[in-house]
Formats: sequence, C-alpha cells, structure tokens
Amino acid sequence: MPPAEVPEDVLTTPFTDYLLRNAAADRPAFTCRTFPGPTDHTLTWPQVLARVRGVARELRRHTRPGDRVAIVARQDLGYVLAFLGTLYAGLVAVPLSVPTGRTHRARIEAAFADATPSVCLASKNLVEKVPHDVVLAVEDIEPDDAEPPGVVAMTDPAYLQYTSGSTRRPAGAVISHRALVASCWQSTRPYHADASSHLAGWVPFFHDMGLILLIGVPVFLGARSVFFTPMEFVRDPLRWLRLLADHPRAITAAPNFAFDLAAEAAGDLEDVDLSHVNAVLNGSEPVRAASVEAFDRAFAPFGLPRAAHKPCYGLAEATVFVASAGDEGPTVTAFDRDALRAGVAKPAEGGEALVASGLPYGQRVEIVDKETGAAMPDGEVGEIRVSGPNVADGYWGHPERGDVFTADGLRTGDLGFVHDGLLYVAGRLKDLIIVDGRNHYPQDIEATVEAAHPAVRAGRVAAFAVRDGRGEGVAVVAGSAATGDDVETAVRRAVSAGHDLPLRALWLVPPGAVPRTSSGKVSRAAARDRWWGENDGHG
Repeated sequence: MPPAEVPEDVLTTPFTDYLLRNAAADRPAFTCRTFPGPTDHTLTWPQVLARVRGVARELRRHTRPGDRVAIVARQDLGYVLAFLGTLYAGLVAVPLSVPTGRTHRARIEAAFADATPSVCLASKNLVEKVPHDVVLAVEDIEPDDAEPPGVVAMTDPAYLQYTSGSTRRPAGAVISHRALVASCWQSTRPYHADASSHLAGWVPFFHDMGLILLIGVPVFLGARSVFFTPMEFVRDPLRWLRLLADHPRAITAAPNFAFDLAAEAAGDLEDVDLSHVNAVLNGSEPVRAASVEAFDRAFAPFGLPRAAHKPCYGLAEATVFVASAGDEGPTVTAFDRDALRAGVAKPAEGGEALVASGLPYGQRVEIVDKETGAAMPDGEVGEIRVSGPNVADGYWGHPERGDVFTADGLRTGDLGFVHDGLLYVAGRLKDLIIVDGRNHYPQDIEATVEAAHPAVRAGRVAAFAVRDGRGEGVAVVAGSAATGDDVETAVRRAVSAGHDLPLRALWLVPPGAVPRTSSGKVSRAAARDRWWGENDGHG
C-alpha cells in the first residue's frame, strides 16, 4: 500500500520547537475536566511552557543526558507537564500508570527494572508509593521563565512506550523524536486537523493512543486538549459524548469496548448536538462490525455523522498510528468464513463481517508471508508489515527481540489483508487458534459468543487456544449477567454452528471478572492462565 510522504520539515523539527511556537499565543492549551461538576482546570500555552521549563530545571539537577525519567502520575495536568518537561530537558520519558492494585504495581516495578530511570516524576499523593529513591512531586515544582530546551538529535530516544502485556518481560518500544513528530503528522492527516480542532477524550496517557492524541498532537498543532480520567468514563460513558458536544471539531479515540459501553448507555443521554464532531477513532483492539453499527444507531439521533466514525489500526511499535478510515467513514464487508480460515478474503453475502482499517499515511504497509516475509497479493491473508519514520527503534535493552524490527520493516505479529485498496486486520499471529489444520480467529469466536445469549456482555469475552490429551482446542471465558444451563447451551451451540468447533471448556463469570490489560482490552493470555491453569485443563 503506497504511502504519502511525511514532509521533510516535519522530520527535522524537534518536538519542543512546537511548544515554543505555541507559547506565543495566549490561548487555552490543556484542560482537565473533573467530576462531580463538571469543573474544567485549564492551562494556557504560556503557562504550560513556564511550568514545563520548571520541570526541566528540576530534572537537570538529578540527571545526565540520556537518562530515563519515569512518570507515575494521575491523569491530570501534572502528567502533561511531567511528560513535556522531560522531553524539554532532553531526557527520555517513561510514561507509566499509577500504582493501584497488585497488577499495576507489578507492571511499574517491571518497567523500573527494565528502564532503570534516574528519577521519577509523580503526583504528590503517590510519592510514597513509588519504588524509587528520587521522586519529585510535579505539583511542588515552581515555574521558570528562562530554562532553555535540551539539545537533541531527531534520532535520539524521546520516550519508552511500554506495552500493556506481560509484567514478567516488559517491552519498552524506543520512540525517537523523529518517530514522535512523524506520528503526530500521520495522526492528523486523515481528519484535516489544525489549530482550531479540539483533541478530546479519556484514554490513559501511559497508553500510546492517549499519549499521542491528547498530549502529542495538541502540541504539534497548537490545538486545545480536553480530557478526563478513564475511571470517570467507566462511571458514566456518556461523559465522553458530552465532552465531544461541548467542543467544536472534536477529534477523539477509544478502544472498541468503549463504543459498546457508550451505546448501551445512550438511552440516558440528554439532548446534545454531536453534528460538529470531526472524528471518533475506533482502534487499539479489534473493531467489531456490530459495535460500529450499534454506536452509529445510538448517536445518529443526536446528529453524529456516520462518516465521523473512523476505524483505524496501530500499535505501540509504530508510535500508535498506522492506518485509518478517512472522509468515507467505516467500510464493512462480509467475507466467506471458510475461505477466510484458509487464508483467502472472498466477499460473500451473509459471511463474516469485517471492518476496514482504511489507508496508511506517511508509511508503507505490506502483507507478507508470515514464514518467508515475501509480499502477498491483495486478497490473501498474511502478516502486516509496516515501514516508515514512525517505527520504533527496537525494544529498550532487548537486542534479542530484533526479529520484530527487520531491515524490511516492522513485523507487527498481526494478520491482515488488502481488499479494494483498504487494509483489513484479521487477528494476532500469537492468538491464532489452529484446530485440525483450520485457522480460527479468537475475535470471531468471541463475537459469536456475545451474540449467543442476551446475558453475555459485549466486550467481556476471551477465546483462546488450549491443549490437552485430545490436542489443540478452544476454550472461552465469558462475562455473563446470568449463569445456568440455558446460557451455556446457547453459547456452545452457537460456537459449534458458526465455527464447527466444540468448546473444550466454557466458564461463565461475572463481567468484571474477565481480566483486562492496563488499557482496558480483554487479556486472553491472563484468562487462559487463570482458568485453564487453575482447572488443569478441565472446564
């Protein structure tokens, strides 16, 4: 798929230069919305620069060039200042989540051991909870009017983006200053974004989508960012839609599960106007056709244009953005199920409905044979390979993982194909389930389970491969509002009829019990470890 080139002036302009330019205009830069209320807390661009300079000054007292700076802070203005201040100082940021709960603490400890930061920037009330000797409270740092920016090369690391997977082997993708500005440019092109746009949302800053959309792009464009916390979204998903209604030309993004939650709650939305929303990006996890249709049905009465819904595809190793729908909005195509399992995308009425991820911008996307790396023709399923200035420079301190970053490009580990010029993502190589020589994509099985019975909650199902004395099979953990033979029978029959598969095991659990990653995605690996491991292979 041919790329549109990122302009050379973008690739040679340091990120902090945009911050300095923006400070010439005394207008709102970042707004944190808190609840109850809501109450908006805003910093202008001159205020942001002064506070960022203060952070840089304090960091330089504890670091040397090239040192890493961990960020463990609440999702508020302090996190924004910590990240921008680290980059302004010419140091390497390590954005992390807050240490709430055993799982998050383990992730932080693993990232600290991997990145070995010299200092940590934290929210004042978290200082005592951070496992580091040098911790600075962001709120206590005074502004500065003169601190100069650090001198960096565009190829120097800007930050380490830790994925939300296993805590035992953390992987910090090395994002250079060049990759950062390239991704900001790529993330604005499909949506015609400029300084008059509003970047709005709640996706966490330690996640690549939240970091680029709500901090990176506003600086790059000189646009305003308005955000609140993920927890406030969970408490009331309609806060997201109200935020979009409040800010003209809003651009927002969220994983697919958030679209399901918002659509389910739409009946409680008061009369708001969503007609001026620019783009609602749906990515970070498989985009489901049913979710697209439900979201559009729910909010079309409030004026939300269908074309504003932008299914997209990206990953941390590509600094988040790879491809997106453009002005046309979502494209949904049905493909023959049996042909798709055999590796061929053949359109068929009544087949498996897949949502296109659109076109790449400023990078090249190819479909290659997962074994040989040879390019494959349109319509055949293979591994998605990405090359461009936004691709990370490997994993921090892990040269043994160099097989992901090759001379030909980034091997994403995702399966996909091209149809009618658009990219479709079919699944993850590592999650692919192979039974009796046939390929099964877990997200397809999960969609079947969700539709099997009204008690099964959307976005609360994990399907994964298991192995026992009978060979490889499929097991499912499903979040369900009810348990009983009728739910279990409906699920087993649906999977058998739709995929010609008997379930090796099925667990119906409370919806909140289905494990998720730190960014909110269902974790198939954690579900398999917990239920298949705990039950020794017996459901």
